[in-house]
Amino acid sequence: MKETEIIKRWDIAPPAGADALKAFGKELNINPVLLNLLIQRGITTYAQAETFFNPSLSSLHDPFLMKDMRKAVERIVQAIEKKERVLIYGDYDVDGTTSVAMMYTYFKSRFAYCDFYVPDRYTEGYGISTQSIEWAKEQNINLVIALDCGIKATDKIRYANSLGIDFIVCDHHRPGSEIPEAVAVLDPKQPDCNYPCKDLSGCGVGFKLLQAFAKSRSQPEQEVLDLIDLAAISIAADIVPIVDENRVLAYYGLKQLNEKPRTGIQAILELNAIRRELNISDVVFVIAPRINAAGRMDHGKSAVQLLISNTVNDANSKSITINQHNSNRRDADKQITEDALKLIGRDEMFESKRTTVVYQASWNKGVIGIVASRLSEKFYRPTVVLTESNGHIAGSARSVKDFDVYNAIEACSEYLEQFGGHMYAAGLTLKHENLENFRRKFEEVVSTTIEERMLTPVIEIDSELQLKDITGNFFGIVKRFAPFGPGNMAPVFVSRNCMADLNSLRTVGQDNKHLKLSVIQPGMTKAISAIAFQLGSHLERINAGNTFDICYHIEENHFNGNVELQLNIKDIKFAD
Repeated sequence: MKETEIIKRWDIAPPAGADALKAFGKELNINPVLLNLLIQRGITTYAQAETFFNPSLSSLHDPFLMKDMRKAVERIVQAIEKKERVLIYGDYDVDGTTSVAMMYTYFKSRFAYCDFYVPDRYTEGYGISTQSIEWAKEQNINLVIALDCGIKATDKIRYANSLGIDFIVCDHHRPGSEIPEAVAVLDPKQPDCNYPCKDLSGCGVGFKLLQAFAKSRSQPEQEVLDLIDLAAISIAADIVPIVDENRVLAYYGLKQLNEKPRTGIQAILELNAIRRELNISDVVFVIAPRINAAGRMDHGKSAVQLLISNTVNDANSKSITINQHNSNRRDADKQITEDALKLIGRDEMFESKRTTVVYQASWNKGVIGIVASRLSEKFYRPTVVLTESNGHIAGSARSVKDFDVYNAIEACSEYLEQFGGHMYAAGLTLKHENLENFRRKFEEVVSTTIEERMLTPVIEIDSELQLKDITGNFFGIVKRFAPFGPGNMAPVFVSRNCMADLNSLRTVGQDNKHLKLSVIQPGMTKAISAIAFQLGSHLERINAGNTFDICYHIEENHFNGNVELQLNIKDIKFAD
């Protein structure tokens, strides 16, 4: 298969109208480009800007607006009063393990007996397992609080009910046609749930349960707020929209991570020499992969144990183990990606397909989701990576912008044993004899529903910007747009007719894949430093003196104790 460069499409948002800019500019005296960014985010008054730039805990919604919340609290109160045995149950990924750590930390001293359970990815799989229910019965558990899973576990919860075990479900995944017969089902995505924020993480739903319990029992609010850092980690790792309530939780969670990180997180940061102020990207690329690696390479319970560590020695020991799991995960990820590329290279029909589906029985189940993400980025099409798991085939799916891979997989449900997930990521299980039928049907469904534009990666650009306008004051206001994430992405700017200072131009990194340069526009006296990852191939054309357009984020580069503004270039386009 011939290696081809995927050309990215630049989608530049239309600027706000002159009248809107003029009216808003009278209220908020800042650069028109920054005014435009606010208007694009639906912020058109001074009061809205004040709320946006200064998130307040008082704007968190009343937790009792969520369907079944009162039932959940009443059942928990009953468990406390009757001294029942309670199990905190959660998925093995970041959202699940932070949820378990949060709920266990809060309730361990309130229940007469409290334990936690994280299923084994390899022997039990995702969600509530029969094995866990039977274990709970052996332990005389009366109540299970399930986090980040359970919304589709109708059969499992029915089985638990038959054994006298009650369930409270705290989930945020899409429900199926049948809602589990649990004591309470907390999931804002239920069609008849009127909770205002529909896109909470699983840990976010758990946080609302803690808020409701504390409120109803007149417990100190601060005890719940002390766990907000775990909600922020889950929001970043699960890539939920950072708007509405999630923005408030992420803002104050990051604040806590920076000012007073819990012992386990501090151990991760020190082990990896992270001493700067953390942002969402640091959570996504430093903290989350290490928490996730526990469940991918060993067992998710070790991530919970790290997050609830109370002593420095214990936390340091566990962080070293988890860091090693992450190194092993990277090695497995690299090998499986190479294997998958070889399989794709042998597929003579690959170029004509709209999907990527690869299967190899020996692949590590804990890593296939990461590989699916890499392949979907490389070939830019909905992707499913499959492997052997407990006598079945298990897989992870990833999508491209604007295409709902969950719906596509649901359309193939006749060939699946189970499936679940979101618009952009899903998991599935099928029998071996249905592999080719699933592969064929998935290609058919995607081919007939995906729009051609969705097969081209797009860079969404907020505004054109003159390089001379990038000052410390300008960037200071851009920073206040954070925390960034889906629904409030870091602003991307475009600057036209740029040239490079050829004295600073060079390739860097392994295989010279990256470009280091300083860029300037006509009329400027000083160039601005820039880095362009994966764009080293443009060196020759830039070195020849060609002008070019760039799209980029603005960021701070910390090096040897010095801090300077730097452009992080996402793409380069030449006049031709």
